[in-house]
Amino acid sequence: MRDMLELAILGFLYDTSLHGYDLRRRIAALAGHIRPIADGTLYPAIKRLEKAGLLARETRPGQAAAPRHMLTLTEQGTAELRERLRRPVEQDITDEGRWFVLLAFLRHLRNPAEEAAVLRRRLAFLTEPSSYFYEDGRPLRAEDFDDPYRRGMLSIARATSAAELAWLHETLAVLEPPPQ
Repeated sequence: MRDMLELAILGFLYDTSLHGYDLRRRIAALAGHIRPIADGTLYPAIKRLEKAGLLARETRPGQAAAPRHMLTLTEQGTAELRERLRRPVEQDITDEGRWFVLLAFLRHLRNPAEEAAVLRRRLAFLTEPSSYFYEDGRPLRAEDFDDPYRRGMLSIARATSAAELAWLHETLAVLEPPPQ
């Protein structure tokens, strides 16, 4: 969770300076329904990134009365964001929630070959036979179950994977056009 949260902070601050409340709202909209972000988690992460020189804090006048502490990504923070996007850990590729956070900011690499390399890792992961359920080491399919709930779970996962695979192939065709 810590890596995902830090990536989201860096990614949102790449786009614009934000104060903690706006940053929390954006992170919650991206991943909060999966992993709610509490202030007790967000603000220590901000402090860690600030201490590491990845964020800068500036006090600006507030709209009503109280001053606001605006957070800005430093050059070092931009470099760190791009490195995390370029070389995501395995869990960022295999965990759907973490994958979506990575995907939300992948455009910040601004290098089609590097973006394609990350998408190829996800493609390789999705094309490996897998399931939520196994028998004798063999992944079970929806058709293997009488249980309507497990069958539904696996059918939904199959449809989601099919949609993502189609999108990956389409996007990779744009990022890696055939030589002319």
